[in-house]
Amino acid sequence: MKRLLSIVASAIVLATTPVHAQEALQFNDVFDFKYAKSQQLSENGKILALSATPYRGNAQGQVYNLVNNDLLSQVPMGTKPVINKNASWVAFTVKPSLLKSESASKKEKKQLKNSLTLINANTAEKFEFENIKDFKLSDDGLWLAYRLDEKSDDKKTDKESDTKEKPSDKKKDKSAIKADKKDTSYNLVIVSLKDQSSHTLNNILTYGFSHASQQMLVSKVVKDGVKNQISLIDLAKDYNATSLMSEPGIVASKISWHPEQASVAFTAGNYINDDKRRREYQLYIWHDKQGELAKVNTPKENWFIGKTADISWSETGERLYFKTRPELAKKIEKKKYKTAEDLTDYATIRDQKGLKVWHNNDAEIKPREQITWNKDNKNRHFQAVYHLSTKQSIQLATPDMNDVNLHKEKLALLGESNNKHLERIMYEGFFADYYAVDVNTGKRKEILSDTRTRPTLSPKGGFAAYFDKGHVQLKNMKTAKLSNLTQAIRSSFADDQHDYPTEVPGYGFAGWMSDGSAVLVYDKYDIWAFDTGSLKATRLTDGAKSNTRYRVIKLDKTTVGFKKGDTVFVKAINLQDKQTEIAKLNLSDNSLTKVLTGQSRFDLIKKAKHADKLLFTQQSYHQFPDIWQTDANFKNKQQVTKLNPQMKNFDWAQKPELVSYKGWDGEDLQGVLIKPAGYKKGDKLPVVIYFYRYMSQRMYDFPKMELNHRPNFPMFTSNGYAIFLPDIRFEVGHPGRSSTKTMINAAQKLIDLGIADPDKIGLQGHSWAGYQSAFMVTQTDMFKAVVSGAPVSNMTSAYSGIRLKSGLARQFQYETGQSRIGKNLFEAPKLYIENSPVFFADKVNTPIMIMFGDKDGAVPWQEGIQYYLALRRADKDAIFLQYEGEPHHLKKFPNQVDFSIRMMEYFDHHLKGKPAPVWMQKGEAFIEE
Repeated sequence: MKRLLSIVASAIVLATTPVHAQEALQFNDVFDFKYAKSQQLSENGKILALSATPYRGNAQGQVYNLVNNDLLSQVPMGTKPVINKNASWVAFTVKPSLLKSESASKKEKKQLKNSLTLINANTAEKFEFENIKDFKLSDDGLWLAYRLDEKSDDKKTDKESDTKEKPSDKKKDKSAIKADKKDTSYNLVIVSLKDQSSHTLNNILTYGFSHASQQMLVSKVVKDGVKNQISLIDLAKDYNATSLMSEPGIVASKISWHPEQASVAFTAGNYINDDKRRREYQLYIWHDKQGELAKVNTPKENWFIGKTADISWSETGERLYFKTRPELAKKIEKKKYKTAEDLTDYATIRDQKGLKVWHNNDAEIKPREQITWNKDNKNRHFQAVYHLSTKQSIQLATPDMNDVNLHKEKLALLGESNNKHLERIMYEGFFADYYAVDVNTGKRKEILSDTRTRPTLSPKGGFAAYFDKGHVQLKNMKTAKLSNLTQAIRSSFADDQHDYPTEVPGYGFAGWMSDGSAVLVYDKYDIWAFDTGSLKATRLTDGAKSNTRYRVIKLDKTTVGFKKGDTVFVKAINLQDKQTEIAKLNLSDNSLTKVLTGQSRFDLIKKAKHADKLLFTQQSYHQFPDIWQTDANFKNKQQVTKLNPQMKNFDWAQKPELVSYKGWDGEDLQGVLIKPAGYKKGDKLPVVIYFYRYMSQRMYDFPKMELNHRPNFPMFTSNGYAIFLPDIRFEVGHPGRSSTKTMINAAQKLIDLGIADPDKIGLQGHSWAGYQSAFMVTQTDMFKAVVSGAPVSNMTSAYSGIRLKSGLARQFQYETGQSRIGKNLFEAPKLYIENSPVFFADKVNTPIMIMFGDKDGAVPWQEGIQYYLALRRADKDAIFLQYEGEPHHLKKFPNQVDFSIRMMEYFDHHLKGKPAPVWMQKGEAFIEE
């Protein structure tokens, strides 16, 4: 009897407990969603720091103690966290509040200053520093150095007392050596973190702490350049300064301390030459033990180091990597009008011209040539290395092979050059020649040439592997012998999803054994190891049976290769149900152990350098990808962050489900269907279809909580829509026709399932999907409204256009790239017309809204104008949104919000029957502000 009363009482309590009503998302709710930016994990695995950054609002710096798994400290407006090497301190750059920056005038914005918040990772004690330009923490946690964001006082040097300025000092010094405009020196404050005492050095441009001693290097740059100096500061000896270089105009541009010794490398140049591109910097190393400054000679005669060239040591300091460049031609001085005769002198007049000559023999068209010059040639440097043991400099890259894929721990690097293929790239896509480059000697051997295929090189350069003509080829770099590794294996190593008019590529490579004894290769499902001696193949995973794809996860970029006894992490994705797992693969016996599994997507994101600590995220459509911690055995998994607790307040959606349908050629395809939370079986819903190419892999992705060129999925589902993300496949030569057939099949499946209202289906796509949606409505009236972002509408005009961001001619995109025509305009003009929506604008019966940024560097925004004008001429229901100053994707926050609101209003009217807002009925008249 007592038990029955207890149950009744519990029922009464439950019945009277208020149930929180979930709300539909509003646009301003999206602003509040935070993401973990700039994540930093301490090397000892004890501290995690990040900036919790909302889509719109003030960031918050967060520090977590992973030992106790608790939030140690928070920093309002904290960004870009830095943890020193022994994890005793965490520092955040504190930005001005969003209100301050948004409400400030242009002049006032220049006056806004950052500050610095320093947190003791042991006690959580905070220290604040104002007006910070930049800062550095010493590895041992004993020192902080920061530059004050205010002008240095040139009248006072570090150890000089205040003196009255003489009248003669005010006269302009003709011998003054001006610093470069962007080289502003500031007062450097050095703080002892033991007792908070500080010392100030005036006029410091660059600085850096030693990793192995109580020293730092500073470059002092004063206004007139006369007292410029590069000095070594001994922090343990009352900031005693040793001048390494002292001469008018001297400056250290880059500084890099040896990782294990009290030695420092720096590049030094002189402001005396006012043409900074031709200013010759030199590389120096100060060896503290020997007490000497050594100049590192460039490997090639008459080559020099430029101001912007980076320098960096290998992990343990055996090698110093730097960059050099050939001597540049003398700067061409334009003639100027100086005399009356100059005003009628042809040479002087023509020197004032603005002209670019486009010639048919140019390897690149002028926009591309200009971008290449500014990006590559203007400040182009070529990789070199200095070997500390032999004191020898080696040039690794040169103008005829201008790129090496730098991995500072490998003894052989992959070299690359597209110099011979610049013209061909304009219409056939990207080609290059590849080489194996010996780090010790600089000698190179060709791997293969004139190819789209990027090879992989063993760590010591003994072998190379690449995919060619449906198989993986192994090349012995000593003998040049080629071996086909996969011809006898009954498994496809060619990408079966490739639907471009080019040779089918392979699935790629997982890497090499560190000694080069085997290369690890991917097929559709599995990881294979091929012995480079016997050519024997071993399948390391068994994914084909379960339709599961295995891929290696690489968390440590310094790793050279795999070893026989290694255990590596792999991600497993079931290609049917899209579920992911994380597993450990033991390379000794090829045993596989699952460590993270479930109806979620899992991603390993970081591993502590010197500790058994891993960070991962777990996400699904209903679970935000917060950060979790665990050890290598995954026994103790703990959620660390809880960034968006407000999610529980909103009417999110039902669990996404996979829907199967047929592609244009009968292929089995899938799409992700997301129904609103209140959906009941039999309800017919308004549906917005968002697509591009393959989308079903997003089954367990948390939706991006932002407003941009795509629909915000939870915004739509919480307001009564279903969202559908279908896979699309294409037929070469007929991309428009094949994507339309596929989309009709996908939409019809939703109708057949009784989910989609056939009169309330809309399309939204951007760029390539913008093209598809713009084309589809010329072929079918199935869709009731379309929002098309940045579409190509006329392939005949777009073919001979230019991608302004890259400077490339658009021809390659149609002949061999995404547009998939497969032939040039002269070979197949009918295909270009057949696939162009503009030629069939009169067939459109679907309301369409076109969106473009008028600074689009990928698709000429005139393509949108063409389609709009054709639709207008045919008296169709068309609206064109031109966002001023915007690139291919909207970047400005007001425009992102405006477009998102208009997109929702557009679909609300056409799919839900809501009253059309005024802008849809009458447009908006131009008013000059």
